[in-house]
Formats: sequence, structure tokens, C-alpha cells
Amino acid sequence: MKETKFTIPAASESDIDNAADRILEAADGCSVIAFHGEMGAGKTTIISAIARALGVSPEEISSPSFSIINEYRSEATAELIYHFDLYRLQSIEQAAEIGVEDYFDSGALCLLEWPDIIDPLLPVATTDVYITVLPDSSREIRIVNPL
Repeated sequence: MKETKFTIPAASESDIDNAADRILEAADGCSVIAFHGEMGAGKTTIISAIARALGVSPEEISSPSFSIINEYRSEATAELIYHFDLYRLQSIEQAAEIGVEDYFDSGALCLLEWPDIIDPLLPVATTDVYITVLPDSSREIRIVNPL
């Protein structure tokens, strides 16, 4: 198991973009990345930066709070990227009903917010990203890659 830990300042877009690059590098070999953190920690912001880094047009990126899953396509590689916001799910059965395991098995990159409710369904090769808001409003990011 590989672990990476770093801190990013609170408001710098270039630092968020750098964090996205570091997460992608640390997740090498994993197509499912699960983001953990309290409300407002920056999960959606970092996932948006990851999607942009992979060639998704910024106009295409939005929070899937109501749709649960957004599908993006990289303009650079035409690869699919799935962005999940599982906050509204009430049970693991709901996740199974929408076919989350099919998305995981697709080989496409799956970026998950609020993954705890579906923990038993997550592949063993899931990279976990833990975002903690520090007292100065910066973010500590800890990445755990099982590979």
C-alpha cells in the first residue's frame, strides 16, 4: 500500500491543479478514486480539476448532486470519466440498482464523492483520497493507493 500526503493552500487554483495532477499520479493503476472529506472540504473542486487535467472541457463539468452520476468525455483522448456524488443515496441497495459496479467494471475512470455508503461494493484496487480542512483553511490531502 502506497501513501502520499501533502498540503495545499486554500484559494490558489494553480495549487488545486497541482493537487489534481498529484492525485492522478498517485492513483496510477487504479480506475476508481474515492474522495473522503467533510462538506465543503473541496471534493468537487478537486474532481473538477482532475477532469480538466484529463481534457474535459470546463463547460461540461458540474456537480452530480441531483443526477448522482455525470459522464464526461476527454476531448484529448475520447476516454470516458464518471463523476459520482453519492451523498443522497440512502442504502447500498440503491447504489446496486443504479449499476455502480457496472461503471467500476467498465475500465473508465470513476471519481466518487461520499463513497462510504458503498464501501462493500468498491473494488479492492480503489485509491482513497482523504481531504482535511486545516485551521488556516488550507487542505491536507492524504492519498492511499492499494497497489
